[in-house]
Amino acid sequence: MFKLYEKTTFGCSKLITEQYSTSFTLGIKTLDKRFHNPIFAIYGFVRYADEIVDTFHDFDKKTLLDRFRDDAYRAIEEGISLNPVLHSFQKIVREYKIERELIDAFLYSMEMDLYNISYDAEGYNEYIYGSAEVVGLMCLRVFCEGDERLYDKLKNDARSLGAAFQKVNFLRDLKSDFSDRGRVYFPNVDFNDFSISAKKVIEDDIQRDFDNAYRGIMGLPEGARAGVYLAYVYYLKLFNKIKKTPASQIQNERIRVSDPVKLVLLAKTYFQSSLNVI
Repeated sequence: MFKLYEKTTFGCSKLITEQYSTSFTLGIKTLDKRFHNPIFAIYGFVRYADEIVDTFHDFDKKTLLDRFRDDAYRAIEEGISLNPVLHSFQKIVREYKIERELIDAFLYSMEMDLYNISYDAEGYNEYIYGSAEVVGLMCLRVFCEGDERLYDKLKNDARSLGAAFQKVNFLRDLKSDFSDRGRVYFPNVDFNDFSISAKKVIEDDIQRDFDNAYRGIMGLPEGARAGVYLAYVYYLKLFNKIKKTPASQIQNERIRVSDPVKLVLLAKTYFQSSLNVI
């Protein structure tokens, strides 16, 4: 019967992913089946932590985040949790030997969102590392399946992929982050007067991350490559759309890729993968 419990906990993490992100759901389902549950579990964990700091406005966020952190570490130590998200996550942490440092860095970045409304260069880099790059490293631990040499070879590029995704999210969500939450992630940028030149500096930085990430994707095991490439293609599509959008429009509108376009990208990726021409 315990196997049934574990099956349902992974089912909860899958449901969370499907409800919150169609793009990541498509990417995960393009992975080899053995990677589905592990990546769903990682996404469910990071999504719920992020949800605490982003939307639980009527509650004591600090207390809830501290409780979430304590419960997560207890689950990892004991190998079980009655919280289905934490149970599925701890199982993956233990199975793939995901480092405590990565989890610490992620949760610290979530805590930074409770207090910081603007970042200098050092704080920005620290936030990007904890909120996004370490998530890429957690997923890489899964994809490498214990191959330490492969992990060491690809870890910098995995960090670049996570950074690219996060920075694109910052541009996409500029209006809600700045207007609704008072957050300014990009350092040395005045979003009351978001200029074309400031936008170009950010875009050049993101492009470098995308270029490095592509190199790493090509080095991934075959069962992981197509799914990660699909997420890469989706975010690159979104990024290119943002680049064509005036800075003034980004301040007032959330740029997105439509679901039909996502399906086209999925079909194209499947076709390229079948021909081994990614």
